[in-house]
Amino acid sequence: MNEYVSIIGGGLAGCEAAWQLACREIPVVLFEMRPHRFSPAHESEHLAELVCSNSLRSNQIHSAVGLLKEEMRRLDSLIMSVADNTAVPAGKALAVDRNRFALAVTSAVNEHPLIELRREEVTSLDATGGKLVIIAGGPLSSRALTDELRAITGGNLSFYDAIAPVVATDSLDADKVYRKSRWDDDSPGDYLNCPFSKKEYERFYEALISAQTVPLKSFEQVKYFEGCLPIEVMAGRGEGTLRFGPMKPVGLAHPVTGEVPYAVVQLRAENVEGSMYNLVGFQTKLTYGEQKRVFRLIPGLEKAEFIRLGSIHRNTFLCSPLLLDDTLQLVSKPGFFVTGQLSGVEGYVESAAMGLLSGLYTAMYMRGQKPVPPPRDTAMGSLVYHLTTSDPRHFQPSNVNFGLFPALNKKLPRKERGTFRSQQALNSLENWKVEARY
Repeated sequence: MNEYVSIIGGGLAGCEAAWQLACREIPVVLFEMRPHRFSPAHESEHLAELVCSNSLRSNQIHSAVGLLKEEMRRLDSLIMSVADNTAVPAGKALAVDRNRFALAVTSAVNEHPLIELRREEVTSLDATGGKLVIIAGGPLSSRALTDELRAITGGNLSFYDAIAPVVATDSLDADKVYRKSRWDDDSPGDYLNCPFSKKEYERFYEALISAQTVPLKSFEQVKYFEGCLPIEVMAGRGEGTLRFGPMKPVGLAHPVTGEVPYAVVQLRAENVEGSMYNLVGFQTKLTYGEQKRVFRLIPGLEKAEFIRLGSIHRNTFLCSPLLLDDTLQLVSKPGFFVTGQLSGVEGYVESAAMGLLSGLYTAMYMRGQKPVPPPRDTAMGSLVYHLTTSDPRHFQPSNVNFGLFPALNKKLPRKERGTFRSQQALNSLENWKVEARY
């Protein structure tokens, strides 16, 4: 085989990257450690095994994830083609027969003459023989791979994510929420504050400690850091714990009335535009339905639109804003690309989308072209922007959502925004395909 690209990991991202390269007549060696070594979650030796849900979420183009799927289809995605062909009835969502799906992806990869599948574990990134290397080990990467990544990245590697909910700014009650940073009476402040009376706090607390949580998967066995406990775990230590922890009101007197609330939930900007805010310290294992019910008891959040809901689960990912450039290449190790969930995206579709981009980027490099990232107003471009420009101090994985997109340049009713963004994104994608010589 002539010069080739090595891909480590036969999950959604790795298979998609391999397909994109092979379809551009660039040889690929795809490494998959199964069946010789299994992760705690995998059960079969098939590629692209879906270890949790069989749903790829909404298929409606006016949703962010539906738009991402359509962008991938327009870029000849293997994963989307197989998903469409193995779909099962799921209303407005796209769900698949997981066994048929994995078998079909495995067959497509095995049958492509330019993809060589090697069933072996990679213990050294420099030993794969590829001119370029795509690292797509996934959230349950092997110990050897994560040890090497830890060494390369200077320890900027996380082993579970603790994600707090994110709300749309324009869905907050501006009459209840006020802006202020703790102990800062001289500037407008960087945080939005949701003040509680004693009665409101007691009601919220009782709802929180009685809310249903998501059980841990057998392979997760999360050992929480004391400084990053689920909000419901902290609440379980006693009614006053939150008031002396993430909900402490000291230094947050109301800038107009001077009143000090009984408790406060602080919201921190999630993006530069300030179009969405996260609930500081509210990482949680509550079910999605319970999060909406309980957190809408927070004053000012009664009608909150949740762009992202909280979670804590086993995950391995890089602090990408510190480590990756906008082609998902390691800044400290040129020629090595990180993709899929390792790069800091969340979700099946998002992982496959980053794999698709990694395949395109490395294909461009192999052809002597300079890679051109997709426009920011596309779903894929917004994910890359999140990975590479977020504040590294607070970086957490994200799925695709319209809060990651640039602010709209005109006012539209909420129900029309998704359709407008999707049309805009697909137009930009088509222009990008020409510019990038797709």
